[in-house]
Amino acid sequence: MKRNMIAGNWKMNMLRHEASELTQNIISGVAALTHDIDILLAPPYTSLDIVRELLNNTEIKLAAQDVFWEDRGAYTGEISPAMLIDAGCEWTIIGHSERRGILGETDSVVRKKIKASLEDGLNVIVCVGETLEQREEGKTIQIVTSQVESALKDLELNDMASFVIAYEPIWAIGTGKNATPEEAEHVHATIREITGNIFGQDSELIRIIYGGSVNVDNIEELINMDNIDGALIGGAGLNADSFVSIVKIAGE
Repeated sequence: MKRNMIAGNWKMNMLRHEASELTQNIISGVAALTHDIDILLAPPYTSLDIVRELLNNTEIKLAAQDVFWEDRGAYTGEISPAMLIDAGCEWTIIGHSERRGILGETDSVVRKKIKASLEDGLNVIVCVGETLEQREEGKTIQIVTSQVESALKDLELNDMASFVIAYEPIWAIGTGKNATPEEAEHVHATIREITGNIFGQDSELIRIIYGGSVNVDNIEELINMDNIDGALIGGAGLNADSFVSIVKIAGE
């Protein structure tokens, strides 16, 4: 059975002592929840170890915010899938719009990272989404379709649950704006159609989550849509109370 997912992407926030405090508060907050939901935390690299130690003996999974496509070599500053697994990560985020937009990551780079991660046994959340300019030009479906098809090109998925697609309209990330539940559902349904065409009926096990100024006020409407299987949380994930509230609502 497919489980909803709530993933907290902390981005470039949280020193080690802050990461420790936030993690402990989240653990305490979700301890009493019995809902069938996957919870992920993606701290910066510098806090992976301390967060991992705190997550031991909990159901919360550790994720990285990025990954490189080689296991070892002369790639200064990069972190391989094998290194992330060694650090305790079970998941990694790939192709976030901030990496595409600020650091120039292409669909080709994203595809190489996906392939390398899955081959090493690291589960993947791949992000797709359009800019405000593309949205205003009516190109949302065109852009998202291109990104999804590129990510899935020549991809062999032995476990559909190990692969998550996050639709994150770039114009909604950190802006306080967000797609309406109906707008998000329309894009998610398109993604679902694409995965179905490639993987057949098994693709129903691929989760499609939404990101872009998700908060306590809008999570319920979003999660109630047929093709929205959870959320990738940014700013609201840096506060334990709001993150736990989102998990609780999504689980219900």
